Amino acid sequence: MMPAHRIILKTPDGGLDERMFEHDLVTIGRDEACDIVIKGLTIGRRHAEIRFTPEGARISSQNALFGVGINGERIQEYGPLLSKDEIQVGHYSLYVIPAANAANGTRAPNGSGNEPVNGRPPPRPAQGPRPDASPPRVPENVPARREPPREREAEPEPTDAYLEWRVQAHAELIRLMDVRRTDITTLTEAELEATVRTMIDVVLGSLSGLPPTIERELLAEQVLHEAIGLGPLEPLLADESVTEIMVNAHDQIFVERAGRISKSPVHFTHDRSVISAIERIVAPIGRKIDESSPLVDARLKDGSRVNAVIPPLALKGPCITIRKFPKHRLYGEDLLKFGTLDEAMLEFLSFCVLQAKNIIISGGTGSGKTTLLNILSNFIPDTDRIVTVEDAAELRLHQPNLVSLEARPPNSEGKGAIPIRELVKNCLRMRPDRIVVGECRGGEALDMLQAMNTGHDGSLTTAHANSPRDMLSRLEVMVLMAGMDLPVTAIREQIASAIDLIVQQTRFKCGSRKITAITEVTGVESGKIQLQDIFVFEREGYTAEGKVKGHYAATGAVPEFLEELREAGVQTPPLEIFGAPADV
Repeated sequence: MMPAHRIILKTPDGGLDERMFEHDLVTIGRDEACDIVIKGLTIGRRHAEIRFTPEGARISSQNALFGVGINGERIQEYGPLLSKDEIQVGHYSLYVIPAANAANGTRAPNGSGNEPVNGRPPPRPAQGPRPDASPPRVPENVPARREPPREREAEPEPTDAYLEWRVQAHAELIRLMDVRRTDITTLTEAELEATVRTMIDVVLGSLSGLPPTIERELLAEQVLHEAIGLGPLEPLLADESVTEIMVNAHDQIFVERAGRISKSPVHFTHDRSVISAIERIVAPIGRKIDESSPLVDARLKDGSRVNAVIPPLALKGPCITIRKFPKHRLYGEDLLKFGTLDEAMLEFLSFCVLQAKNIIISGGTGSGKTTLLNILSNFIPDTDRIVTVEDAAELRLHQPNLVSLEARPPNSEGKGAIPIRELVKNCLRMRPDRIVVGECRGGEALDMLQAMNTGHDGSLTTAHANSPRDMLSRLEVMVLMAGMDLPVTAIREQIASAIDLIVQQTRFKCGSRKITAITEVTGVESGKIQLQDIFVFEREGYTAEGKVKGHYAATGAVPEFLEELREAGVQTPPLEIFGAPADV
């Protein structure tokens, strides 16, 4: 008596059935006496037999008219069967999972291979594409028994040992996909995941020599992520301590935690896997990446920002940079917890947003400008109509009267691009109370300044600069990029009239992100824009752990617009928070 074997049956209507057999001979046909009964005009009473032997399972056709197919080729007899072989009987498909595979994960023995039968060579296993070739289409669901994953106290970190087996499993999965072609566009996301999961079970059952140190469930998850997800990036995306992911090459992945960058032990299997992950990111939002368009900005479902570059621009291979957004909504209290500012600064900034002051957030790359913009934008009253304009949508505002616009890159013919500047111009016709521009990089700065000067008070944006004074110089340059031949004096007057506050955000070498200055724009004098600091961060060096040390301080200067608001009867923050004497 042979050990139990699994035979999986897929019906023409997509139904799934799994049978367990302990006897040597399994019969297939429309006769009720058969072990597997299937119906159809092309099915014989006893159509085929599967015999289990110590050398493996073999199938033989008992119907000379319609016969049996293996992997798309008709056979009279075939074996030993592998778990990836598709048996076609009429419109039914069957898959044999040998008992040896189910018991210990070893490959069914096949001696010198599948022998020729009746003078005809057996069908050759479909050759999977090279790693650099486009992956074949994913097949329809193939059933398999899945036990619920056992709970683990701590999931082991993927290592090079997993990488070796993941490469093998991924290659076998591609070959299996190639054998069972189907149109994945007909599958929902859940159906696609179920299909690939069951195929991975079949693949892992055919791997030989899998050591006991390799956890099957974890290996299956890694192969699944690489096949239909973002591969080794999936656990990093789920890790809330990771704030940035940087893929320099398929085997070089770096992450940022608490402002510190370190190399991750996880890898992609090859460059093709990285490109596949990029394509899965950009396809849902209508972007594309190929040799004619080798770089792209995109976003994930949670709003995280993604930048990708592929060869020939990326010399070491395709690379990805993901700036993650927190999964939960951030509030001003979170800035206090992070040490980004103090209570007086938070009270002042929230007051300025409520009173519709125009604010520019300035800072370097990765300094936290967009996060701060998100938090400040949520101080805007629900009664205001807001229009946001971004290159790649990242802002997550929660007001009810909100319109979000996103720029569009050119198509494959270089046409159809809608830049940010066009969107800023258009949003002026959308009756906004507030305009929020994700980032000013070029000529849109002129349109933003004009909007601030023409009744759209309380608008916010970000831009790159190292200090408030540098921010003014950058604004002048960006206005000139609009192609308007304006005198510098006129540009400076526009800036001084439009901007009320510049909030300077800085990322220090230790990874800390702090607001180092809140500066008021007071006007133009002798052709120069005048600034006065309201709050500053006074640095005092570094701790023994390398963290920046210092404190926030009010300069004693009271914003000029505060007196105007007080005269209008608006309740303003107490003067003490600015370091000024209290009212008498």
